[in-house]
Order: sequence, then structure tokens, then C-alpha cells
Amino acid sequence: MAETPRGKLAIVVGGGPAPGINGVISSVTIEAVNQGLEVVGLRDGFKPLVAGDTSAARPLTIPDVASFYPRGGSLLGTSRTNPAKDPADLDRVVDTLGRLGVGYLVTIGGDDTAFGGSQVYKKVGPAVRVAHVPKTIDNDLPLPPGVPTFGFETARHVGTQVARNLHEDAKTTGRWYLVVSMGRAAGHLALGIGKASAATVTVISEEFRGKPVTLDHICDLVIGSMVKRQAQGKGYGVAVLAEGLLEAIGEQGLLAAMGEELNKYGTVVRDPFGHLRLGEIEFGRMVRERLGERLKDLGLKFTIIDKDLGYELRCADPIPFDIEYTRNLGYGAVKFLLSPQAGQYGAVISFVEGKMVPLPFEDMINPATGRMRPRLVDVGGETYECARRYMIRLDKEDFAKPELLARLAAVVKLTPEQFREKFEGLVR
Repeated sequence: MAETPRGKLAIVVGGGPAPGINGVISSVTIEAVNQGLEVVGLRDGFKPLVAGDTSAARPLTIPDVASFYPRGGSLLGTSRTNPAKDPADLDRVVDTLGRLGVGYLVTIGGDDTAFGGSQVYKKVGPAVRVAHVPKTIDNDLPLPPGVPTFGFETARHVGTQVARNLHEDAKTTGRWYLVVSMGRAAGHLALGIGKASAATVTVISEEFRGKPVTLDHICDLVIGSMVKRQAQGKGYGVAVLAEGLLEAIGEQGLLAAMGEELNKYGTVVRDPFGHLRLGEIEFGRMVRERLGERLKDLGLKFTIIDKDLGYELRCADPIPFDIEYTRNLGYGAVKFLLSPQAGQYGAVISFVEGKMVPLPFEDMINPATGRMRPRLVDVGGETYECARRYMIRLDKEDFAKPELLARLAAVVKLTPEQFREKFEGLVR
């Protein structure tokens, strides 16, 4: 393919999949070609660039991508390779981009991929202009208020359908489902699924407000909901837990709680960016079995089924929101790269009130950590307050009214004073 007068643009996808990746690839390619650029897609993220391999570069034309915008997955694949882990790796990335003749780079991914793109720009910008399109179903990147990361809305939509089905099954069969939702740093997805599906209770790490989190405390929160439901004559329900609770407990907390038994539930390992690989630990089974032990001590028995919810969501076909949103983001990325500002800084692309807003890397990424500050659920706002009001979980009123306290205590065959001593700490 002959080089066009305006140069060559490369697209790289990093991190885990999210609905809408193909929408970004499609819209970037269409707009770039229409602007006179040659486009190449780099298969498997930064991995071939780190290896100095130019063979992964695939020419992209409008017919190649036009039909992919409503489809899940990534036609370019993805990887978690960290291009900035070693200076020699970054040098090979820059050298490989140079040998490919790339003058414009669009990275699609989360904060780790954004950091990789920022380091490319820091080393060779503006010889290679860089725009990052923020992607994660976790919705935890610090975009402007009210602006989601693409993929989140679809993941919440599909996850809600699954949770509603589980709720109906729980009601039909008289059992409890324990759903562990993806969301490493923040509980947006768990809370969104729990709230939209009317789950019985949702637990996220933000509600602890930075205080230590223990496995037994999480179990007792769920048990409190089970007891309260039983007192209402309903021995079934759905509890949604954010997988970030596992990281909030931490490696030492897990060891303190489980000891050598921790090995039953997987291996504590870290990815190339230093994150705990949460998927390597069966958190749902761990909580389910711990719940069973604590319920037995209370003389209670519930049928509990654990269900991990995340991988089913990441490659779903995007809903119309994410289809439209990713078209805007891809178009905005190319518009930024061809603007004078792209010669001054690399940026994360966002849209605010219908307008493209490039957010400079230096304002978004902490140079000490190489990551963006995670956007957490605001547990002090009315949105979370509303979610809590519609959950079935122990609250202060249950301990303030003698008739309510007596009813709850009767479920576990304790005196009101014994029940207060065991569970009131959950609502303080």
C-alpha cells in the first residue's frame, strides 16, 4: 500500500475486552481514511511492538471495518503487555513504530494502556501523535462527571438481564445466589447491576470508606440480609459483590482469614502491571463456603449458588448507547490527532455535553504510579443513598425498634441482646 500524503495511523487495543472496541476501530478507520490517512491495525496490542515485530500490522480500509461497529469482541485482538515496563521494551516499541512509518497512534484501553501511550508520546512526541480512547466495563477512569467509559452501559445492561434471571430462579427454587461482578478498583458495575436488577443486597468496597475490610465482615453483611429476608418470610435472594472486595481484603487479609486453605481457591499472582489477578482466585466459592460455616454456627441453612459475572459481559454486542458513543470517540480521536493541540500533548479523548474534550495525559496520569486515579462510587451521594434504601440489609432502625429486633433474633434463635451483640456492629 502506497503511503498517503498525510501519513499513517496505527490502532492498538490493550487490556481486557469491552463492548464497543470494534466501534472505535471502525470509526477511527473511516474518519482517518476520509481525511487522507493510511490506517494499520496492530494485532494483539503492544505485544508485537515490544517484540519488534512489524508483521502484526494489518492494513485497514473502510470495507474492512464498516460492518463491525455493532459487534462485540475486537477484530484486532488485545493483550495486557506493558510497553513501558522496561526502557528497552519502550525503545523497541518506538523503533517498531518508526519502521512502520507511523505518525499517529490511537490506543484503546484502560489506564495501563493509556500510560503506555503516554510514554510513547513522552519519548517521541510530536513525531508520533497519540490519542487514547478510554475503555473499561468497570467505569473507573476519571473522566468528567457523568461521562462513562465505553462498554460500561452494555456490560450493566447484559449483567442486569442475567441477575434478573437469577432472581427469578432464586424465587422459584427458594435459594440464594451470590453474584461476583467484575470491578477491580471501583464498584460501579456491581452497584449498577444490583440496583437495576433489584438485587437483595449489593456490597462494594467503597462503602467501607477506606477502613479495613475482612472476609468475615462481608459474610456477615450477607447473613444480615438473609436473616432479614427470612424474618419477612422470604428464604431466597440475590447478593451482588464487587470483585474489588477481594483486593480490598488484600493478600495479607486473605492469608489471615484462610491460612493454608487459601490454596483451595486459586493462586495469588500478579499481572505485568502489578495488579492481583483476581480471576485466579475463586472469590465467590470462598465467600459461599465461608457463609455456609457461619450460617451453620447460627443454626441456619440456605442453598447458596455462587456465580462469577464478568467474562460474559466483555464481548457482548454493544447496545445502541455504546454504538453511538464509540462512533463519537473514534471520530474525536482522529479530529484531535489532526489538530494543532496534538503537536503539543497526547490526550485521553472524552465527550462532554456533545463536544469532544481532549484531556492531556499529564493531567490524567500520576507519574509516580503510572495510572489514573480511579473514579470511585460516591457513597455520600443520593445515587448510592437510593441504592441502599432499596436493599434488604440490616440497618439502625432494626436495632432501635424492639419488635423488629425480636423478630430478627427469633430467626437465629438468639435473644435480642445476643443478636444485638453479634450484628449491631454492621450498621455502626
